[in-house]
Amino acid sequence: FDTIQKLLKPFTWIVPGVLMGGEKRKSEKARLRKGINILISTPGRLVDHIRSTQCIHFRRTQWLIIDEADRILDLGFEKDVAVILNALNAERETRQNVLLSATLTEGVTRLADISLNDPVSISIADEIQNVPEPTSQTDRKASSSSNCMDQENFAVPETLQQYVMMVPSKLRLVTLAAFILQKCKFEKRHKMIIFFSSCEQVEFYHELLAKVLSGGPESEQPGRSPLSSVSLRFLRLHGDMEQEERTEVFQEFLKSKTGILLCTDVAARGLDLPQVTWIVQYNAPASPAEYIHRIGRTARIGCRGSSLLVLAPSEAEYVSLLASHKINVSELKMEKVLATLMKDDRFRVHRPGNKKSCGKNPQEVRERATVLQTKFENLVHSSEGTVQWAKKALQSFLCAYTTYPKDLKHIFHIKSLHLGHVAKSFGLRDAPQNLTALPTAGSKRKTKPKPKRSELLKKTHSKRRLAELLCSEYSSGMDTAGAKVKKK
Repeated sequence: FDTIQKLLKPFTWIVPGVLMGGEKRKSEKARLRKGINILISTPGRLVDHIRSTQCIHFRRTQWLIIDEADRILDLGFEKDVAVILNALNAERETRQNVLLSATLTEGVTRLADISLNDPVSISIADEIQNVPEPTSQTDRKASSSSNCMDQENFAVPETLQQYVMMVPSKLRLVTLAAFILQKCKFEKRHKMIIFFSSCEQVEFYHELLAKVLSGGPESEQPGRSPLSSVSLRFLRLHGDMEQEERTEVFQEFLKSKTGILLCTDVAARGLDLPQVTWIVQYNAPASPAEYIHRIGRTARIGCRGSSLLVLAPSEAEYVSLLASHKINVSELKMEKVLATLMKDDRFRVHRPGNKKSCGKNPQEVRERATVLQTKFENLVHSSEGTVQWAKKALQSFLCAYTTYPKDLKHIFHIKSLHLGHVAKSFGLRDAPQNLTALPTAGSKRKTKPKPKRSELLKKTHSKRRLAELLCSEYSSGMDTAGAKVKKK
């Protein structure tokens, strides 16, 4: 809507309008009564007005454009789209319909069937890859269908540099922190978006990173480097936030020249955020199509940008999957990123006898990484509330990890994770022993084991056994948890 307003400045007689959930219906109805030439809307709110607002009509509608068409059905908008199409067809049938997306695949055919007649497929990717255009219409249809069925190939801007970094689970948190410091504090010109797989993780890491990395009382001590006192600006955006708060965060990040936005896939599509220079995917996306949409937030309209995908060593095969879709990534060494900690005196190791550090040797870097990890752990363990918050975020990560599609299970399998190491990436010192007792979706176990029995289990079973129990529950379904307890 903002973009349309800018485009229409010379054409004052063309009136745009917007309908969106979370806004006031009364003001939207008043705008509809006055008349609108171009209407931008979310499906749910438009259906709401179709059912309840008498002044809305579509007798002169000439175009219907559905953006992010490949995702609109996955999000559960199929019924809403059907209501909108029926309302449009009831008043005017002659109309041009357009489905748009950066990743139009065969999955969009269901939407095309209900909204298009004799559709023509237009692919920008073919033009970029210099694929000769079919001459006849039959050839064009045949080639488009074969391209969809064989392999999805995606067009990536030439100005976008893509990197991947292999990081063991226990070093993920300090490596992410070091990368943020490198790009947003010491280079000081970057604007970064970091993607997570759940809302709980966004909330948790936003609080954790802001408190540890943004300076604070320690940075004001005498003798500290002036660079280490530069404050970092952390923002968050996810689906559990109110629409008003989301809009406020979006506008704040839009106007700022630097900053770090922590978000879920709610920000992966449709957002045009200028001057974003880095996209960090802390949790890998569920498909190459989602990967494309995430990195599409940078390197827009000819600008330069970079993206970083963080993977565990057990997930290395994901790089080959991306390569099969013509998405090529270069490796960025974890050690090079961690070396950034040498620039920040807050993580300096205090040696006896005022001995100076021995330069940028690997041992010194490891020691500083340990100091940073200890800071995270001390903050998490500062109260029982923060410990529970970290456990909740960890559990949301594990739940999200089990939702990868079947064809990716051999890469992202819950049993390949070391629970103790993953816990380190949430600032927890040990693998939580009571994680299974936390409420989870679909959990059927309501009764707690007897205190004496649980104490016996703690003494006789190692942490590895407990981790195996947790992994088996997540992989085979929560309903088997009760059976396992009975067997014991």
